[in-house]
Parts: sequence; C-alpha cells; structure tokens
Amino acid sequence: MTDAPTLLFAHTVGPDRGTALRDRLVDADVPADRVVAAATPAETDAHIADAEGVVLGRLPDDFLDRADSLRWIQTLSSGTDYLPKSDLEARGLAVTNAAGVHAEPIGEQVLAYILSFERNLHTLARQQAENRWERREGGELRGKTVGIVGVGAIGTRVAELTSALGMDVWGVKRDLDTMPESVDEARTPANLHEVCLAADYLVLACPLTDETEGLIGGDELRLLGEDGVLVNVARGAVCKQAHLVGALRSHLIRGAALDVFEEEPLPADSRLWDLSNVIVTPHMAGSTPHKTERWTAIIAENYRRLADDDLDGMRNRVL
Repeated sequence: MTDAPTLLFAHTVGPDRGTALRDRLVDADVPADRVVAAATPAETDAHIADAEGVVLGRLPDDFLDRADSLRWIQTLSSGTDYLPKSDLEARGLAVTNAAGVHAEPIGEQVLAYILSFERNLHTLARQQAENRWERREGGELRGKTVGIVGVGAIGTRVAELTSALGMDVWGVKRDLDTMPESVDEARTPANLHEVCLAADYLVLACPLTDETEGLIGGDELRLLGEDGVLVNVARGAVCKQAHLVGALRSHLIRGAALDVFEEEPLPADSRLWDLSNVIVTPHMAGSTPHKTERWTAIIAENYRRLADDDLDGMRNRVL
C-alpha cells in the first residue's frame, strides 16, 4: 500500500460535484495527484484498476470486477440499500456512508411537516390556491407525542427539535444504550406497536434493510389511529404504500407527510397526489447548501484512515 492512495470520484457522483469535492479535499491537504474526479464512464473505467478508494453516487455496472486495488467505498448518501452488501463483504471492502450530512435539513423538514399538520397549514395552503376564506383551528405541539423509528443522526436531530418544543419523544432503536438524552421513552423494535399506539406523530427515519422493509402496514397504521400522522423520510419501502393509501382514504389515520415512495418519481396517476390529507415532497428533505463541506469532512477523514491502513477507524463505517 502507498502512503498516498488513489481516490476516485466515479462519474456517478456527477462532474460538477466531483470536481468541487476534489478541490475541497486538496484544500484539506489531500495530495492533488492522488484524487481523480471522473466526468464520464470512460474516465471512471480508466482509473478503476488503480483506485484504492472510490466515492459513489451509485455503483457503476461491473465496477467491482474491474476494481483490482479497491479497499474502501464511500457513498454520498446515508442509505446504502442499493449496494450489493454480500458481494462487498465477500471482497473484504470497507463501506462508509454520509450519515449526519443530512441530519439538520431533514430534521428541520420533519419539524415543518409536523407544524403544518398541527396548525393545518397544508389545508390552508389548498384553500389559498382556491381563493377560499375558511377559518380553521390550529393545535399546539407542546404535550403531544412523537415516535421516531430509527434514532441515528437524523432521528436524533428530530428528537432534539421536537423535544425543544415540549413534545414527549419516544424512540425506537436496537441499541438502547446509545439512545440520545433528548428521547424520553426508549423502545426496541420489538415494542414498535407500543410506540405506534402512543404517538400523535410517527416519524420513519430508519435505513431500509430486510428487517425494516414493510415495517409499517395495516396493523401499525390502525394503532396510530385517526388522530395520528405518519412522516416518512426513510425509504418508501419501509411503509407498505397500498396500506397507507387505504388508511388515508378511509381516514384511519389523520394524514401523512411523505418525502420518499416505493416508486420514484411518484407516478402522476398515484392517488397520493390528490388526497387532501397528504403532503408530498420530491425526495428533497436532505437538500442543503452545506452538504459539500460536510461530505468533504467525512471523506478527508476516511482518506487519511485509508492512508494509515486504519479501516476499522473509519467514520460512518457500515461494512
């Protein structure tokens, strides 16, 4: 291994983004001649064999079969469900994600969703579009309960923001020893139904795994009940969308705020577009003008770990 390993930004990162990140890494004292920002598939192909580290937007076709020197993969997303994890594990590759980069914007957007339903802002916006004056009563969040399924970086920020407004915060996490102080009631996934029953707002912020796929279905929505609102900023497949549409149409639950869907873009003929008790946003909750600097901090730290042959010490390692 060289003291200065080659890091490749694959073309799937995007040419402008790859160049911007490369320039920031050089400013952070990563050797300029060891960082390649590929703009095209051909440029990615030209550098695959020599790259010890790669930053991906998505995994290019047949990439792994040509990555002879690869030791580390860095994603620009928190979710890594699109990666062939069993293949990566068999090859002994380290995989790190971008957990924490999107925690602030997603946390703030979740708060906006919750406030919209509590103050009926989503309904009032529709009335405004129709030039219709109809007074509606708003509620208060203080004293209400929010249940957060998945208390990682994003879930922790949601807990902090909702707790600051006086909400009672319940969190679902496998390792209760790492539950943040902002969570009032800690539960394991085995107690999910207890959380659904208690929650006025149920926030999905967990990764998509075999265990979480289809986690929220008819039983969970019935427990959330007619006063409950579902917020999904995880992945669309965490919630059974057909069950959710049925619950919304029958007013089994009060409403839903959705940034992710089973199929994206959300098809134009989806019933979710027309339901009055739904807020639809186009998978943009993680957008922020600060993501490049936050990505850079993670990538620079992990590059130095790679150069020091300290893969176990990498930040945000998921594999």
